[in-house]
Amino acid sequence: MSDSRPGLVSALSYRDPKAAIAFLEKAFGFDLSLLIEDAEGNLAHSQMEYAGHRVMIGNEWSENHASPASVGLKNTQSVHIYIAADVDAHCARAQAAGAEIIAPPEAQFYGARTYRCRDPEGHIWTVSADVEVVSTDEMEKRSGLTIAVGKG
Repeated sequence: MSDSRPGLVSALSYRDPKAAIAFLEKAFGFDLSLLIEDAEGNLAHSQMEYAGHRVMIGNEWSENHASPASVGLKNTQSVHIYIAADVDAHCARAQAAGAEIIAPPEAQFYGARTYRCRDPEGHIWTVSADVEVVSTDEMEKRSGLTIAVGKG
């Protein structure tokens, strides 16, 4: 487990969190950094890391903490992974591991190559890598949008 704590950590609920852990390792290259089980071997809490960032993987533990598989595949958030690798190869790896590709790799106006997928329980994941540096003026020109850049 890394020594530094990220400022924001996603926590995802799964019907079968142990299967989710195996999927995230195989599909995306996450590493299991903490696994807590009860006396019967049921998962109580887990944490996984990718490129120094953390995500928590757990059970459905209340009616308000459910897997998308239990609520008609509805998502109230998605997780975005920035990688320093080939997005197309990453997408192929995820698909081979069982991810449903819902948006294949595509160049974005802001200089990234991105794909979206759904994991076996319905969580939506976006994966992208920066492939070019694009100025704000060029982003506006490519997209037709007005872009304001904050100080943070």
